[in-house]
Amino acid sequence: MNAAPPPVERLRARLAATSLRTRVAAVVLGLMAVLALTGGRPGEAVVVEIPSGSTSPQVAEILAENEVVGSARAFHLYARIRRADRELKAGTYVLETGSSVGEALRTLQRGEVETLPITVPEGLAVWQMAPVLAEISSDSEEAIVEALRSPELADALGVPGPSLEGYLFPDTYRFARGVPIESIAEAMVERYAEVWTEERRAKLAARGLSEREAVTLASIIQTEARQVTEMPRISGVYTNRIEDGWLLQADPTVIYALGGYRERLLYAAIDSVADSPYNTYTQPGLPPGPIASPGELAIDAALEPEDHDYWFFVATTDGFHVFTQTLAEHNAAKEEARRDREGA
Repeated sequence: MNAAPPPVERLRARLAATSLRTRVAAVVLGLMAVLALTGGRPGEAVVVEIPSGSTSPQVAEILAENEVVGSARAFHLYARIRRADRELKAGTYVLETGSSVGEALRTLQRGEVETLPITVPEGLAVWQMAPVLAEISSDSEEAIVEALRSPELADALGVPGPSLEGYLFPDTYRFARGVPIESIAEAMVERYAEVWTEERRAKLAARGLSEREAVTLASIIQTEARQVTEMPRISGVYTNRIEDGWLLQADPTVIYALGGYRERLLYAAIDSVADSPYNTYTQPGLPPGPIASPGELAIDAALEPEDHDYWFFVATTDGFHVFTQTLAEHNAAKEEARRDREGA
């Protein structure tokens, strides 16, 4: 039997092995450093899609195929050495050809995906928003409408309900392509919440309205007004009607009940949805929820209606309304507006 080497020799052997591993690691790191500075044609923007569930070698191949990095193997090994091979995030990226391995790795670790702007105008209902949101979301228009009308999602995001209708604040947003509709809704509701400052909350309390009632009224004002300067006056008309127990008779609520736009709202169409809670020609008070997403000016108009004695208004061809106090005056204004339309 061979005798065991003395302790000093065992120590020397371990030190030699450690020194060898250190030299090998240094060589590998040096190679990685060189490769990290090389790539394809420098400085050309390229859109790169990293699918969900991609492994580090798969990501490396995608980057190399797009000439973002010069070597797929270098990227994968570098990611492993940095212990970042399991931290690469899926998504759509705008990268540059000829990037260093280190630059590409940092971008994918941080998930700095491409974001695109979308603008949601004031006064859109959920079904009208869906085509806009579908341009950026991973969900179809039908799935978007279903999600945004879901009471469960409204409850989860903490809005007064009955759905997210009216609480998706109109604004310009930036989202990554393929983002789920729930994430979009969350961002839009967060923006809506910012609108409710302490000052507006105080006005809401002074008006004696709930938040849902105020937003519902604001949504009707938003869809009625073609000139923002008329919003407080329109609000005053509806306030007068509510306080005296009159039917609101707001055309946009009936159109909402019908499920789509009508160039002319005929009595037959109104009668066809007579039982709908959104038909303010047949149902008293405000409808059960908003019919569209109002902007800040419409919300302010709902909180501060103009004090006047008008009970009616009719749209004219110039984008304004004629406000009247009596039914006779209103009918005369409607007849004049009809003649103007026919003569246009």
